[in-house]
Amino acid sequence: MANLLSLKRRIRAAQNVSKTTRAMQMIAISKLKKAQNATLSGRPYVEKLSYVAWNLSSRLDYEHTHEYMKKTDGKNKSLVLVFSPDKGLCGGLVTNLIREIINFDSSHPNSLYITFGKKTESVVANLKKELVASFKFGTTLPSFEMVLPIVKIIDEYFLSQKVSNVKIISTSFLSVFSQKPKITSILPVEFPKEQASISSFTLFEPSPEKLLPPLLRHFLEMTIYQQMLESFASEQGARMVAMQNATDNALEIVQDLKLEYNKGRQEKITNEILDIGGAASAFAYEH
Repeated sequence: MANLLSLKRRIRAAQNVSKTTRAMQMIAISKLKKAQNATLSGRPYVEKLSYVAWNLSSRLDYEHTHEYMKKTDGKNKSLVLVFSPDKGLCGGLVTNLIREIINFDSSHPNSLYITFGKKTESVVANLKKELVASFKFGTTLPSFEMVLPIVKIIDEYFLSQKVSNVKIISTSFLSVFSQKPKITSILPVEFPKEQASISSFTLFEPSPEKLLPPLLRHFLEMTIYQQMLESFASEQGARMVAMQNATDNALEIVQDLKLEYNKGRQEKITNEILDIGGAASAFAYEH
């Protein structure tokens, strides 16, 4: 009897777990749809910005290009932005991201960090690295305004040559079921060699010298924002899959426990019938 009561409690506990993970899965699905749309629609915009900025910069000599494009001494230090979830329960996403940070730090020991998300803040502390700033990533789709304080810090460190380069460690959204850690170099700005150039007959108004600074700054802001969107979409995709697997496992445990419970109940009933039959036989024998 005690064993059957224990099985009942375990069945109820597993059912409660499955309800919780199912609810978390549904929340992740609803967030994923918005995040996926924002991520996929943002990619071509950033690519087009890169295309225009590269064509503008190619019309200027090195002396007239923006500071974002110039290499600095910067004591050979890197300023690293890390985007990670604030919460767990998203499969191996955080573990893979932490592994990427540790591997990067081993080859770039002179690095300063800005963390966006709680899950990697402790990693930087354990590595005994300087944490320039930390921000919460949040549980809703990132807004563009979240980028602005980051860019101010980047300007402070890169333009004053406190660091020689700025990089982002984040998770690239490949698909709902696939996410991959990624390191993106954002400063100094370097453009892909294979980009096609705009015709030399194209006129820019105002001049390239005046257009390039605000365009490069916007390109920097949008590059950072795009990586934030990629990270958020990756988090929701990973959490959706993890919670789906957890729900399936919980329901499988429920079925196994129910089978065990039914077997125990049948055994108990059989024993009770045998006891009654034995008692009846003994009573008949005595009389």
